[in-house]
Amino acid sequence: MSKNHKKESSLIRLQKYIADCGVTSRRKAENLIIQGRVKINGVKVTELGTKVEPQTDVVSVNGDVIDVLTVDHLYLVMNKPRSCMTTVSDPEGRKTVMDLIPISTRVYPVGRLDYLSEGLLIFTNDGDFANKIMHPSYEVVKTYEVKVFGKMNDALLKRLRTGVTDQGEKLKPLSVRVVEKLPNKTWLEFRLSEGKNREIRRICETCGITIDKLKRVAIGNLSIDKVQPGKWEYISKPDLYKLVGINKDGSRRADAEEYNSLKKSLDVRKISKTQKNAKAADSVAFTRYRKDEYYDTLKQQKEARILRSELKRDDEQDGTNVRLSYQKATPSAKTRIQK
Repeated sequence: MSKNHKKESSLIRLQKYIADCGVTSRRKAENLIIQGRVKINGVKVTELGTKVEPQTDVVSVNGDVIDVLTVDHLYLVMNKPRSCMTTVSDPEGRKTVMDLIPISTRVYPVGRLDYLSEGLLIFTNDGDFANKIMHPSYEVVKTYEVKVFGKMNDALLKRLRTGVTDQGEKLKPLSVRVVEKLPNKTWLEFRLSEGKNREIRRICETCGITIDKLKRVAIGNLSIDKVQPGKWEYISKPDLYKLVGINKDGSRRADAEEYNSLKKSLDVRKISKTQKNAKAADSVAFTRYRKDEYYDTLKQQKEARILRSELKRDDEQDGTNVRLSYQKATPSAKTRIQK
């Protein structure tokens, strides 16, 4: 075994070594070790404190030998489209981000964007870099544009900026501002540094606000402004570190720059006057558009549109088929027709 029997300066933690070899992220590597799927010099290892000597120790994962000295690290930037899983594979057979990257070298996404979210994703086989980007202690700022239903007001904006407590966890963004108004919806910009699970959605839902679209537009000063949805491009390691704003040891660069959006902040008191017919963003009327009910709502709306079209043509026909279709329609669709 390699633990504590070589010079400490040349030893590195096993989970970091696995991540550096591009097998998976450091956190997932810890699970592989605990599950007994990792061996050092032919001996199974399950202790997370174990260290290895890259020059001499032979490490295998699931029976395959890995070697950090032979790994060529790749770095990619993608503009993730909506309705796409941020996973290497999906048991339900849904489209994943890996389907959009036709390269032979194994890379994996750094962090996650959920199925209905879109925007900037970094891919790499450099586990050490992935950990620096995602770990809260490195405080890499991530910028999101979020379209919410309804109109904002000072009280709601203050609640978002103050943060909330959800499931005993404090969630507080670095900043929130209004960047665009629509007749019945509003675009917000959120900036985060901790990257907790579903942080923006949890903040909004706790405040009674329903999200229509969520898009990550930048990590540090690395943006997707020039990358089309569903497309990706290579980026060099030096450029990536510079744009993200960190050094190789994870410390903040002296020349780090923040993402500078071209969208100006809007005064909610002024724009609310031009959204007179819009409900407030915390209206319960918008909850049917939340993730759990989203597809059912879209299905009902489609059914209602078809029935409206048929009823409109009924003036020129005897209406028999239309009446039958209306009778078979779901109660929700009938309600939408009546409205």
